[in-house]
Amino acid sequence: MKRAVLLSAIVATACLGTTLAWAQDIENGAEVFKRCRACHDVGDTAKNKVGPILNGIIGRKAGTIEGFRYSDANLKAGADGWVWSEEKLMEYLLNPRAAMPGNKMAFAGLKDEQDRQDLIAYLKKFSQ
Repeated sequence: MKRAVLLSAIVATACLGTTLAWAQDIENGAEVFKRCRACHDVGDTAKNKVGPILNGIIGRKAGTIEGFRYSDANLKAGADGWVWSEEKLMEYLLNPRAAMPGNKMAFAGLKDEQDRQDLIAYLKKFSQ
């Protein structure tokens, strides 16, 4: 009996810790997204700006937001099957110009891996 209670307590603590870490990641991701807001938008009232809206980015094919004028490089990437997965976003956000040569994004990239992970966790909120 004691063993079952102890095991339950360990599992509950592990789950709570994971939930709290996830919340912190999303919170930091929201802070990191402030660097993106000048060009990109998310949420119910999101509109295309200098860059396309990022609602639904996870799992979306590159170059496919209606009404946004993409670079030839982004359109070609989409035509070639580029889908915005978490892995692709990690690569792209590190150095957009290297990941997709010829794209219009002027942003130099996010060098901090944790910031990239947290930003992706935040964007996932708008991709469901």
